[in-house]
Amino acid sequence: MRLFFLVFICFVVNSSIAQTKAVTENGDEVLLYEDGTWGYIKETKSHFDSIPTNTQNFAKTAGLTFSIKSKTIPASIFYNTSKWTMKKAESPSEYSFTHKTQDVYGMFISEQIEIPIENLRTIALQNAQEVAPNCEIVKEDFRMVNGKKVFFMQMNGTTQGIKFTYLGYYFSNQSGTFQFVTYTAQNLLAKAQAEMFELLNGVVVP
Repeated sequence: MRLFFLVFICFVVNSSIAQTKAVTENGDEVLLYEDGTWGYIKETKSHFDSIPTNTQNFAKTAGLTFSIKSKTIPASIFYNTSKWTMKKAESPSEYSFTHKTQDVYGMFISEQIEIPIENLRTIALQNAQEVAPNCEIVKEDFRMVNGKKVFFMQMNGTTQGIKFTYLGYYFSNQSGTFQFVTYTAQNLLAKAQAEMFELLNGVVVP
């Protein structure tokens, strides 16, 4: 399963979300990406109007006291050190996580720039499709996580014959943006998703 981890790292290394806001001569707001492409800021608004809100309240596991702070945005991640090992990662990622007993991984990616969630959704999907062209969103919703509204996505795809699943939280405001993603092989998801959500639900934004 280490191959799976290395494939995902390739996705992360290429997942910079740097871009520039601009206004066209017609007054439309667009985002200019580093690869020369662009997109309307509000082009997926109608789609987002139909995305449901999960009424469940998501919160970090009681009793967790150990946390790490983002150096990019005001956010902390509480996690169980008996289950996860954490390492500082290279930009644009801040931290990587590896489960100690399961083939499950996590990555916290942050930027200082504010990005509309609809565009962040598109960016995340496009980056995943660079590794796995058949990658698709199979579930998405808005949810309250430790008192903050975040966007959740589950993406499935196949690369080098490995069927994988990403479970991720996406958040952006005037203080910056984060993508907090956990991932594993699809055949391990049923066993691993409780651990994945426990890690994801440890993110706290003041």
